[in-house]
Parts: sequence; C-alpha cells; structure tokens
Amino acid sequence: MENDVATLLARHSEALALFTDRVHAVHTDQWDDPTPCTEWSVRDLVNHLTAEQLWVPDLVSDGASIAEVGDAYDGDVLGSRPKTAWDEASRAARKAFAAEGALERTVRLSYGETPAVAYCAQMITDAVVHSWDLSRAIGASERLPDELVAFALEEVTPYAAELSKSGLFAPPIEPPPGDSHQSRLLAMLGRRG
Repeated sequence: MENDVATLLARHSEALALFTDRVHAVHTDQWDDPTPCTEWSVRDLVNHLTAEQLWVPDLVSDGASIAEVGDAYDGDVLGSRPKTAWDEASRAARKAFAAEGALERTVRLSYGETPAVAYCAQMITDAVVHSWDLSRAIGASERLPDELVAFALEEVTPYAAELSKSGLFAPPIEPPPGDSHQSRLLAMLGRRG
C-alpha cells in the first residue's frame, strides 16, 4: 500500500506540475480564447481547475462535505492574478493529499462517500486531460507525459462510457488511426487529439 500511495502522490504532483506549466505559459491576451471545452474560455478552464484544488483541503484535511462547503468556490476564484491563484490552490491541494494518513481517509463527495485515493485519482485524471485542453487552447505542446496518460487511461476506462451522461463530457468518439494511448484517452472523453 505504501508504494501505491507513493506512486499516487507522485502522479498527483506530476499532473499538477504539468497544468502549472501550461498556466504559466498563458499569455495576457489569451485568457478569453476558446478551449476544446466548448463552454469555457482559457480563464474559465483555469478557474475550474483552481476551484477543484480549493476543495481538496476542505474535503480531505477538514473532513467537510460538499454541502458544508456550499458555494464557497463558485464563481471567479482567480481574481486579478490567475497564475498566483492557481499556484496557491495547487500547493494547498498537494499538501492536503500528501499529509500523513490523508489517502486512508474517506471524503464526502456529491455522489457519496469515496475513498480519498479514488478522489485523488480522479483529480489526477482531470488535471491531465485539462492540461491537454489548455495546451491546445494556447498553442503549447499537446504531448502529455506517457506515465500520466497511462494512469488516466487506466482510471477513466471503467467509467468512460457513463461520463457523457453527466452532461459534463462530450460523448466518446472513435480514436484516429494509429491509436496511441493519448489519442485513445482523448477520444474516450470526446476530444480529437
């Protein structure tokens, strides 16, 4: 279990570092640009991931439920310094997951009690996929690290077909010829790599 926890924390740090790299590559004139997430601009996408990180200390460290946190992270959480807001939120999330015993806890999510390890895995996958979205939006390299792609693919494969029913993901599409792990992951989540 210790090795699994160490690996999970390593993937979490790598996923946050990847997204951090992309956030810091956003030029001042790109914040309103569109992303592959059709409803979101670059700023909306970064805001979404930042808000997700803000939830982690409340849910993991404090044991709060979604209802108890309420609407604390609704709306704009980036303020006038979006890169700094992201950096602070991601550091706090990393610290919360890495705390002694944190991944042995249960968190109370919108769909019920969930092992913290599963929550962390979901957060890794979200950061990996949205790193690609942000890369495409700002013209950065769209190549994702192999270990993160493999992790996300293993994580999302069992429930990928159900994700589009949530309304938060596009329906899966047929992966392009050549079928790399990255193109398969993206296709499962309705993205054309």
